Amino acid sequence: MNSLPPELNPEKIPQHVAVIMDGNGRWASSRGLPRIAGHRQGASTLKQLLRCCKDWGIKALTAYAFSTENWQRPIEEVDFLMHLFERLLRRELAQMHQEGVRISFIGDLSALPSSLQTEMERSMTETLHNQAIHFTVAVNYGSRTEITKACRQISQLVQQGQLSAEAINENLVEKYLYTADTPAPDLLIRTSGEMRLSNFLLWQMAYTEMYFTDILWPDFDTEAFHQALLSYQKRDRRFGQVKALLSA
Repeated sequence: MNSLPPELNPEKIPQHVAVIMDGNGRWASSRGLPRIAGHRQGASTLKQLLRCCKDWGIKALTAYAFSTENWQRPIEEVDFLMHLFERLLRRELAQMHQEGVRISFIGDLSALPSSLQTEMERSMTETLHNQAIHFTVAVNYGSRTEITKACRQISQLVQQGQLSAEAINENLVEKYLYTADTPAPDLLIRTSGEMRLSNFLLWQMAYTEMYFTDILWPDFDTEAFHQALLSYQKRDRRFGQVKALLSA
């Protein structure tokens, strides 16, 4: 673990951090720049956060990059984002692979441009066995769609006689989510002052600690992340239990 600020307790570092990267457009507009400039800077911020997570001993980072609702944005902005994702993968994959980053993508990837799908598949395959940090990017992701898809797959098994309705439990449902091999987030960070989940990891975040900040995503630097972790470490995580039972 490198350069962990002394105020942080290494024994209370979250193992999985999720981020809703909000405010790219407002960041750009406040500087008289086109919205795409905010997305470009936001991608740089995400890269810095990924390296910071790895250095501070956080084992998983999940970023909400593009929701199922984001297709309603102007076509020029959507096209730019798709090309940005593809360019970043081509440019950064070798470095991330060298640093031990395992890359995953969750969401309905079939709706994305074929060239982007190819780059995503290549990055996931090449980094599959890396263990320094698991970096998951949610693209064309919607949690309600994810849960509905899981229900549909399970109901088909029941219909085909391969599964009884009585055998359905939370553990089984989780196996059919996009995040089947990833522990639930310990901490969610959302920037730019918005205080909602926006259809992100609704099942997975049942007991996730949430941290909201007015900082716009492109300005969310290492010090801002430090403050989020300090807030997290002051939380009393009981998971629905009472403290006496947890310490018993």
